[in-house]
Amino acid sequence: MQAKEYLELPYHIIIQRITDESGAYYFATVREFDGCMSHGDTYEQAFENIREAMEGWIETKLEFGYPVPPPAIDSHFSGKFVLRVPKSLHARLAMEAEKEGISLNQYALYRLSM
Repeated sequence: MQAKEYLELPYHIIIQRITDESGAYYFATVREFDGCMSHGDTYEQAFENIREAMEGWIETKLEFGYPVPPPAIDSHFSGKFVLRVPKSLHARLAMEAEKEGISLNQYALYRLSM
């Protein structure tokens, strides 16, 4: 398979807005490609740049005879997991959720996604 054919596969591109000592920018990685990363001033620029980085990453693997991993399959993730926490944390989270007028599950999802 050629690099262009791999780029048509559904790889998982992750783009995050970052603000640090160097300023604000968008940082992009590919879940399946260890070390493949790029950035841009805008989301669109980061996306274009990571696609270019992906192509170079794939071409290098192919040139040296290394396998290119297939896209990860998410079908084995149900969206549910069990987490045990101290009673005091459970109580605090439940009170914060109640104060916000949402379920503990919704509040935990909100906090985990921050």
